[in-house]
Amino acid sequence: MLKSNVLKTILLAIIILLSIFIPPPDGLTKEAWILAGIYLSAIVGLVIKPYPEPVIMLVAVALTCFTVTKFPDSPVKSMDVLSGYASGTTWLVFSAFTLSAAFVTTGLGKRLAYWFILKFGSTTLRLGYVTALLDLVLAPATPSNTARAGGVVFPIINSIATVLGSTPQESPRKAGRYLMVNVYMVTKTTSYMFLTGFAGNALALQLISDIFHIHISWIGWMLAGAPLGLLMLCIIPYICYRVASPEIKKIDNVAIATDGLKSLGAMSLKEKGLVVIFIAALLGWIFSRHLGLNESAVAIIAIGAALLFNIIGWSDVQKNKGGWNTLMWYGGIIGLSATLSKEGFFRWLADFLSAHLDFLSAGNMTIVIIVFLSVLVRYFFASGGAYVAAMVPVFATVGLVTGTAPVLLALAILFSNSYGGCITHYGGAAGPIIFASGYNDIKSWWTIGTIVALGTFLVHMFLGIPWWGFLMQHGMLQY
Repeated sequence: MLKSNVLKTILLAIIILLSIFIPPPDGLTKEAWILAGIYLSAIVGLVIKPYPEPVIMLVAVALTCFTVTKFPDSPVKSMDVLSGYASGTTWLVFSAFTLSAAFVTTGLGKRLAYWFILKFGSTTLRLGYVTALLDLVLAPATPSNTARAGGVVFPIINSIATVLGSTPQESPRKAGRYLMVNVYMVTKTTSYMFLTGFAGNALALQLISDIFHIHISWIGWMLAGAPLGLLMLCIIPYICYRVASPEIKKIDNVAIATDGLKSLGAMSLKEKGLVVIFIAALLGWIFSRHLGLNESAVAIIAIGAALLFNIIGWSDVQKNKGGWNTLMWYGGIIGLSATLSKEGFFRWLADFLSAHLDFLSAGNMTIVIIVFLSVLVRYFFASGGAYVAAMVPVFATVGLVTGTAPVLLALAILFSNSYGGCITHYGGAAGPIIFASGYNDIKSWWTIGTIVALGTFLVHMFLGIPWWGFLMQHGMLQY
C-alpha cells in the first residue's frame, strides 16, 4: 500500500512538473498553464487517492498560493485561491451535512422509515416504494446520499430482509437482492431532485456557474429536477422488482414496523424540534428569494437553531467527519476553479475546443451527445465528487463552444451526474456499502443500473428539455 501511494504521488508530481517545463500553448500564460497543471494533478489525485481528499486539496491550494506569488503581474492573488472557503456553496453543503446527521442522532430517520413500512409496506413491491418515499423525504436535508442510503435506509431494509428469511449466502433471491439494489437506484434518483440532495450538486452548480455565468436557485433546481425524479421513482422499484424478482411477494409489515417503533419508544422532544426545523428550512429554501436570504444562510440558520435548542450538540458537529472533510476539499476545489477562471483558462479551453469540435453544432442534439458521454464515463469514476471536479467543467466548456442553450445544458449535466452513477455498484459511496451486504451479483446490479440510467437519460432528453425550456421561458429557474 505504501509503495502504491508513493507511485501515485510521483505521478501527481510529474503532472505539475510537466506544466512547469513544457511551454504553454498559444493564447495561455505561463501562470495559467502551471495553475492548470496543479488543478489537473489535484483532480487525478481525487480519483486515484494516494491521500484523503482534504489532504490533496490543501496541498494543491498551498502550491497555487505559492505559484501566484511568483507572478507579480498576476490578476490572481493568494486570497482569491482561498475564496472557496468563503463561498456560500461550501457552507451550504457543510450545514446540510450537519442537519442530516441530526436525523441519525435523534432517531427521527428510523422512526420515519418504520412508519412508512407500517402504512404502506404490505408487499415486497410496495416496500420498494416505501424505500423510495423514505429517501425522498430525507433527500432535501441530506446531501450525503451515503449517509441517507447507507446510514439510515440500508440498515432498516437489511434488517427487514433478514426478518423475511432472506440471507446473502442461502436465500438472497427471497427478498434481499431486490430490496438492496432498489435502495441504491432510488437514492441516485433523489440525489438530483434537490440541490441539497447530493453534496456534489452544489459544487457542480458552482463550477458550471463560473463557465456559463448563470444562477439556478434551490427552488429552481427542485422545479427542474423533482417532476422528472418523481416519474422515475414511480418506475424504478418496478424495474428492480422485474429484473431481480423476489420469491416472497407479501410480508407482515405490521409486526416488523410495530417492533421497530416499540424499540424507539415515544417520539422525543428533540425529534419534534427537528421536524419543525426541517420544515422551516424547506420553506426557507423555497421562499428564499422573497425572504431576502440565500440558500446558504437558510442552512446555517437551521443549524444554529438545532444547536441553540440542543437538538444536536456541538460534539455532534465535531464528529461530523463527512461534513468537515467536504468543507476542506470542496472549498479548495472551488477556489482553484475560480483562479483558473480568473486567469482565462476556461475561455482559452473553449476557444481551443471550438476550433477542433466542428461536429458538435446540432442544437439540442449537442446536449444529447454530451450527456450520453457524461453517463458513459461514469464507468471510470468511483466517486461522484471526483467526477464532478474532473468532468463537469470539461462537458460544460464543450457545450459553451457549440452555442448550446447554457441553462438547458447545465441542468442536463447537473442531473446526469447522479443517475449516471447507477450503472455500476461503485458509482457512489453508498454502492459499496449496499453491495457488501452480499445479496447482489454484479451482473444483475449492472443490468438494472443500465436500464435505470438509460431510462432516466431518455426521460430527461425527451421530457426534461421541453420542461426546462418552459421553466426558463417563464423565469421560474431564477437564474
